[in-house]
Amino acid sequence: MNVIEIKNLTKVYKSGEEDTVALGGVDLTVKKGEFMAIMGPSGSGKSTLMHIIGLLDRPTAGSYMLDGNDVSKISKKAQARIRNQEIGFVFQQFNLLTRTSALENVLLPTIYGKVPNAEKKAKKLLEKVGLGDRTNNKTNQLSGGQIQRVAIARALIMDPTIILADEPTGNLDSKRSNEVMKLLQEINKSGATIVLITHEPDVARYAQRIITLRDGKITGDTS
Repeated sequence: MNVIEIKNLTKVYKSGEEDTVALGGVDLTVKKGEFMAIMGPSGSGKSTLMHIIGLLDRPTAGSYMLDGNDVSKISKKAQARIRNQEIGFVFQQFNLLTRTSALENVLLPTIYGKVPNAEKKAKKLLEKVGLGDRTNNKTNQLSGGQIQRVAIARALIMDPTIILADEPTGNLDSKRSNEVMKLLQEINKSGATIVLITHEPDVARYAQRIITLRDGKITGDTS
């Protein structure tokens, strides 16, 4: 079963007299349970592609099917619901609330979507990522690797079918990077589809499939 089906996806940014083509007719299929990495130099379009997959941006042209539904043209409210309930995000900059406990950060998505026994579930997720003893620690009391694991627990709280990880190891040393990537592998083995953006070959090797982008087009697809 295909989770993501993208056809002729195009994104053009208009700025003054000159348009910038970020994506120029991308075709891409991601199967359920796949672990895929997207690589490419700066300006290749990989972040734009990730933002469209995550419903944080809309394509200029083309179609984006998610679980058989064209989500590129649905309302912003409907897209927000999908982002909350079906897609988990892990970012390079972590995007956690400072001076707020690990537990409270993990619970943030439940403000917008109901989760039975949310606090109990959040604690179990923190245990799963190796932070069961850091539940009440504020993020400014945690290391970079620990903060990223809190972000991963937060991404899992709504039981998403897709995890989007945008340079999740960019601010980590090699040891912490390996810990985070092994954790993402475990999450993938449990059934989640993972799409990872990275510029590091050593990180991309954790994925089952590597897509290479250049100048807004796919130039490589290896598995």
